[in-house]
Amino acid sequence: QVQVVESGGGLAQPGGSLRLSCRFSGSIAGIYHMSWHRQAPEKQRGLVARITSSGETTYGDSVKGRFTISRDNAKNTVYLQMNSLKSEDTAVYYCNAALVGSSGYNTYWGQGTQVTVSS
Repeated sequence: QVQVVESGGGLAQPGGSLRLSCRFSGSIAGIYHMSWHRQAPEKQRGLVARITSSGETTYGDSVKGRFTISRDNAKNTVYLQMNSLKSEDTAVYYCNAALVGSSGYNTYWGQGTQVTVSS
């Protein structure tokens, strides 16, 4: 079994910062890519940022230069540092990882954390 715990969401003012964390625990042999996605009301879930096992990163066009994804392999944790926040960043943020656990290769999602950017 793999457990996923997200933390760090909340309310921020425009121009402010937040840091999201997502930890995967349990029977894990290895984690491949890790990513963050977000879903705003009445919109589809979309990719925010992705990081491979070797540290290569990819970002959605709307967050390039403002958000930074990183990972701590020793802690099976992925982070999303969000700076220069805008109202359009308001959404539920979900982490995701492709990993090998006791049941083989699978992808796992976090429960989601609300990020609200408002003055």
